[in-house]
Amino acid sequence: MAPIAGKYTLDSSENFDEFMKALGVGMMLRKLGQTSKPTVELTEKDGEWNMKTSTAMKTTEIKFKIGQEIDESTFDGRECKTVFSMDGDKLVQVQTATKGKSAKYTREFTDTHMIMLSECDGVVSKRTYKRQ
Repeated sequence: MAPIAGKYTLDSSENFDEFMKALGVGMMLRKLGQTSKPTVELTEKDGEWNMKTSTAMKTTEIKFKIGQEIDESTFDGRECKTVFSMDGDKLVQVQTATKGKSAKYTREFTDTHMIMLSECDGVVSKRTYKRQ
């Protein structure tokens, strides 16, 4: 299994605008989302994970433990109950919205990349990040 911890930079993106539309993201935020090249840094200490996502506009950080529900305020303003789980070499994040729409993110790790599938209402986006 490839290591999860590391720093990743967006390399390619497919169907991300359609995914953001499905989530209910407004046009201005979608335009920003299409042009930004986020960097994701995943670190782990004593079973607690930290995922820091940085763009030119904003940095968000989320701390979690596998299998434990947390409250998450998303970049696009949704309020969610979020749970992370492991499925083989995949890190699965399920956001159950208390305000807005729910979504699921499946991150698969290789020695060179993180491949993230984002799903909402049957719309799937694939974003590939290169390991730094």
